[in-house]
Amino acid sequence: MGLRTKFNLAILGAFLIGFGATSFLQLQVLWSNARADVIANARVMMAAATAIRNYTTDSITPLVGYEREGKFLSVSVPSYAAHSNFRRVQAEFPEYSYKEATLNPTNPADRAVDWEADIIRAFRSAGAKAELVIERETPTGPSLVLAKPLVVGNESCLVCHSVPGAAPEAMTKIYGTANGFGWKLKEIVGAQIVSLPLSVALKQAQSTFLLSTGVLATVFVLMAVILNVMLHYFVTLPVTRMSNIATKISLGDPNAEEISEKGKDEVAGLAVAFNRMRRSLERAIKLLDEPG
Repeated sequence: MGLRTKFNLAILGAFLIGFGATSFLQLQVLWSNARADVIANARVMMAAATAIRNYTTDSITPLVGYEREGKFLSVSVPSYAAHSNFRRVQAEFPEYSYKEATLNPTNPADRAVDWEADIIRAFRSAGAKAELVIERETPTGPSLVLAKPLVVGNESCLVCHSVPGAAPEAMTKIYGTANGFGWKLKEIVGAQIVSLPLSVALKQAQSTFLLSTGVLATVFVLMAVILNVMLHYFVTLPVTRMSNIATKISLGDPNAEEISEKGKDEVAGLAVAFNRMRRSLERAIKLLDEPG
């Protein structure tokens, strides 16, 4: 096995080990950053939904009440306001979703499905847990879910959800008296749930990963070419020349040329030493050839 082959195998082995470790760590960091970005966006959307709820509770409901002229005013309901606002966002970002899932809702559309009910039960068992982040597989790809507990925070909520007799008559005419009642103050009755797609962020992370690994591989190839050229001209070629001259000398060729001693590197130092050894050898042979 030649010197160049050994050199290239060593460089290739070091590259493969470094490339594998670097790629693995980089992919983990990119996926972690992509997930963190999606969570940050989810928190912004959650904060916007909560702000709409609070504004409705503090400003709209006290001003207009829950019914007027026998009609139930849905705009006074914080959940309705948050959902209505989010539907406008969803018109531009259809893959995003927001739901105030409840175990015992007034509106059947808000009833929690199996996985949403699990989140609500998790909040109930955890007590003071502020939020929950999970990942789900959906027909369109992986989705990140951010959830916060819905707590009956003040007495105004119980106007519509304590007992049917206390609820606005206009509301019970629409939704009936079977659901949405029996809530208690400070009780966790549901969860605000924001779902965002992970697929877009992961694809961007994957594109960045492929680009960076492609650049890294290109740099390695260029470095390997440059190192091989340097190895050829500064090491392999001079050593081969020395080897050929040494072979001629060993075969008794008196016309073998001297090795060039240009430069101040280790190979040039070897050439100087070789030429000195050759001259010493020639002098020794002459002394042996001289008579008595």
